[in-house]
Amino acid sequence: MKTITINDLKPGMFVVSVTRQAGHVRVKSQGWVRTEGAIGSLQKAGVLEVEIDPDKTLQAKTEVQSEQPNEPHQDNVTVHDPWHKSTSVEAELGRASALYEEAKGLQEKAFADVKAGKAIAVEEFKQTASGFIDSIFRNQDALACIARIREKDSYLLEHSLNVSILMSIFAKHLGLERDIIEQLATGALLHDIGKIKVPNEILNKPGKLTDNEYQQMMAHAKYSYEIVGESGLGQIATEIAGFHHERLDGSGYPFGKQGDDLSQYVRMAAIVDVYDALTAERVYKVGLTPIRAFRILKEGTPAHYDADLLAHFINCIGVYPVGTLVKLKSQRIGVVASSNPHEPLKPVVKVFYHAKNMLYTEVKDIDLADKRVTDELEAAIKPEEFSIDLIRFFRHTMMP
Repeated sequence: MKTITINDLKPGMFVVSVTRQAGHVRVKSQGWVRTEGAIGSLQKAGVLEVEIDPDKTLQAKTEVQSEQPNEPHQDNVTVHDPWHKSTSVEAELGRASALYEEAKGLQEKAFADVKAGKAIAVEEFKQTASGFIDSIFRNQDALACIARIREKDSYLLEHSLNVSILMSIFAKHLGLERDIIEQLATGALLHDIGKIKVPNEILNKPGKLTDNEYQQMMAHAKYSYEIVGESGLGQIATEIAGFHHERLDGSGYPFGKQGDDLSQYVRMAAIVDVYDALTAERVYKVGLTPIRAFRILKEGTPAHYDADLLAHFINCIGVYPVGTLVKLKSQRIGVVASSNPHEPLKPVVKVFYHAKNMLYTEVKDIDLADKRVTDELEAAIKPEEFSIDLIRFFRHTMMP
């Protein structure tokens, strides 16, 4: 095997795999690259380096002689869209769960380091962000599901992880380059690091904050901006950490920035941050359903949030995101286990409960896109409506 740059790739070579790329479209299969046009397609897809098998290279002369002058040619190596899932959600859940737990441990360490006056482990955060992105490109539904089902008392740690995951999925949907997605994911992982300087009694206060307490809470974004800025992670990560509470009309904090002062990446972060906060389950607050969260965000456009980006985010996440508890018209209850980007209202639902009979049933996957299935989604529901322990179900049933 031999690794070469895309510029050194020639017709007739056999591509084994892509080893480096900047785009979001990946090679679908191994095969011979027979034409210059195919190489051009790979370049447009952001492919930078490939691994080839020199022993399988076709002779250009033989290839030309074998072709008819006007015969349309099919190249073996093709590319596919970013929605492609190269791994099943079941196969990816184990790896995704391990990544998530490792990231939580890293977050705890980072908070402790900042509190002790130490520098944050920049490379470890970069590696975590890269791991998230790899998992998302294999099958984004796994991490999306884990991000939806979380502990009520772990909001501070899990919120940053979930924002990082959602930002990565959002950026992938928009077709941003890999290195940009990594910067977005890393910035999102650290966007609330400044909260370590806010007293716990304020962070965890269930009631309304006093004016003084609110001022202390708002200062966390300024602290995050300073901490990430000093880490050397770069402008994108620093702006996400410092500006995610800024708003387009200038009403946000801590710097009162507005309009063109806020990059596309910061606008994305503002939407994702609020969405995750609204849908989060906390000890003192029941999380909203995604539909209600989207409604609140839409009410905030165009004053607070970028309307076009919000539309893309809703399309990307879906009205019934993976991990959402739903009720079908048949009165069966289940968790959205796998998304269907082409028909968002027809995902795969893992049913396990019957609402009318109020009893647990055999766990079964229902693919609503299957022509033989007549059932439909009725509504997103909350676990407490039926006294369902969703976290326990997830751990015992969905995890490998």
